[in-house]
Formats: sequence, C-alpha cells, structure tokens
Amino acid sequence: MRVRIGTFNAENLFARFQFKEDLPYDELPEKWTASVTQCIPFSEGKDRITAEAIGALRADTLGLQEVESMDTLKQFVRQFRSLMPDYPYKLVIDGNDRRLIDVGLLSRFPFRHIRTHQFDRAPSGHLIFSRDCLEVDLELPDGKPLTVFVNHFKSMHEGREETMHIRKIQTQRVVQILHERFGADPGAATWVILGDFNDYLPSLGLEPLLGQPWLENVIERLRPDQRWTHFFSRGEEYHQLDYILLSRSLAEANPQALPYIERRGLPKRAERTAIQRFNGVGSSYPKASDHCLVVIELEI
Repeated sequence: MRVRIGTFNAENLFARFQFKEDLPYDELPEKWTASVTQCIPFSEGKDRITAEAIGALRADTLGLQEVESMDTLKQFVRQFRSLMPDYPYKLVIDGNDRRLIDVGLLSRFPFRHIRTHQFDRAPSGHLIFSRDCLEVDLELPDGKPLTVFVNHFKSMHEGREETMHIRKIQTQRVVQILHERFGADPGAATWVILGDFNDYLPSLGLEPLLGQPWLENVIERLRPDQRWTHFFSRGEEYHQLDYILLSRSLAEANPQALPYIERRGLPKRAERTAIQRFNGVGSSYPKASDHCLVVIELEI
C-alpha cells in the first residue's frame, strides 16, 4: 500500500489556559462560565495557516516538533478539522524541554507500540535527548510493519559548534536504538526516522547517523538548491534542518520516490522562493513556521 509520511516543526504550537480570575466574570465568553478554565482558541492568523499547511501536505502520518502537549494537539485538530485530514490517532508525550516543546505524531493508522527514550542517559549521567526520540509502531491496514522515530535534536541557539557535541551524542544514541531494536543490520527492517535535526550538512554532529550505509537521507534525491527546509532571517540563511531518513530496504523498494517540500507557509521575506503563499502569510508574521513541511509517498 502507498503511505504518505511527513515531518513538520510547527514552531511553538501552544495553547494557553484562560482562568476566570483573569477577566471580570461578566466579560467572559458565555461558554466559559460553566467551568474553571478554558483553552484559549487558536488564532486565525498563525495557527490557521499552520493547519492549512498541514492539510496541503495530505500526510497519512505526520511527525511534529514543538507541540506543547497532547491537549494542545487535540484542541488544534478539533478547531481546524475542516482544513486537515482526519487524524483519529494523536500522540504527544511530555519530554525534556524546559520550554514545553515536545515531539508528537498525527496518524490515520493506529499505534501498536509506543516507546519513549526521553529517560536515556549518557555515561556522564546527563539526559541524552533534548526532547525525546519517540518510537512508534504503526498498524497499517494490510498488516505490514512500519516503525517511525520522531526526533528534535539540540538546537544551535548557543552556537552551532558549541552545541555540535550534544547532537553527536544524540545521533549516536539513535544508531544504538536501531541496533537494539533491529539487530546487526537495521537497514533490513522497515522504518523511518524523521524530524528537525537542527543542523545541516556537512556536520560532525549528524555524521554518526547520516553516515550509516543502511539508511538514506531522501532529501538528497532533490537538486542541491532545492534541499533547504528552513529560513533563518537573521543571517538570510537557507539550510536543510528537517530530515526524512529511510531504512535501506524501504529506500530500495522506492527508488523513484521524491520528497516534496511545502514552502507556502514561510514568511514572504524568505525571498529565495517566489511561490504564492497561503492566504494571510505576511512578510515576517503571520506564518506557519520558519520550517517547511516535508513529505514523501512510499510503497510499503
């Protein structure tokens, strides 16, 4: 069967609670008066554009980064259900990030097995993953197995070189996880690693993972000038930070499959692409994200 698998850093997909004492009681919306708190509705600006971008991707399974919580994801899907595919299966497990940005998954297929790696520790005793390496076995309709790993590696906020060693430890651990799960030749199994790796090639931090002979970075099937997935406005930089890695067996079974990078949610000041933006996207704000969505359709 054919399956569309995607990844997206939704950039601060947050939903905050409004407490009654924050407003005079008679100024509260009527539907709030029966309960102690109510989730503030998502905006028709940034959040609606984010939903429209997800809808345009038409992914059967979509890995997400920077989601605040499971309740947030449920509320987001509920509010914008007319713009997106029906995702009956949703997953967010609170991870290690102090900003409360977690990885998650939206799927048309049920979850058969879920495993978090947020508690994995390095020999030093430090937690390895900035958020998590979320491991999910999907139950496809034809019974074939598919395992998805959703990642969001350490950011370059404190400097690319200064944080490189952390991403190296994280990618080394992902390789270990694959060996632990699938044995000496992980490439023989059917799995996908996706997410925001927060670094671009060449990278000593990503090399332990991307240098493995039993997987493929499918973004490299595109021309070099078409591989960028992120716009950094401060330096006018365009890089690939978002990845979909296929196991060798899955890549070999889909030699002609090309990834698609959805850029219509980027701010208009990302001038490298002249593509028509989604309605309402501004020069800087609102926008879906500073990351692009990436999707690939595979025969599994």
